[in-house]
Amino acid sequence: MATLVREVMTAGVAAVRPDASLVEAAQLMRAQDIGNVLVAQGDRLIGILTDRDITLRAVAEGVDPLTVSAEAVCTPLPVYVSPDDEVAAAISLMRKHAVRRLPVVQDGRPLGLVSLGDLARDLEPGSVLGEISGAPSEPG
Repeated sequence: MATLVREVMTAGVAAVRPDASLVEAAQLMRAQDIGNVLVAQGDRLIGILTDRDITLRAVAEGVDPLTVSAEAVCTPLPVYVSPDDEVAAAISLMRKHAVRRLPVVQDGRPLGLVSLGDLARDLEPGSVLGEISGAPSEPG
């Protein structure tokens, strides 16, 4: 069992600029087979944007996803962890803030994400969530 976030996190960052359209963000999510992207200006984390954010905060409101920016719809200034934080601290933050994923940030620079799936795969690999999170995704 891992003790540090760096041991369970998904390294690498899929990110869009704050002024990127929701269509651009959704296309990146599709290309990467992921459900979220970070919104970043250079190396500075601005927010996190999920497929659910796009659906509920934009499409359901009838806004044009070609003209609305990622920054306008994302969750700004998300709670985050350091790669050197304890896994228990990440779990505690997820509980406290009712979030399923946390950006992993070091010296202000996003390095990756740690998700419930990452934690389940490490802490409870035989659980349903652990097995689903560890399985390869099926093509489109």
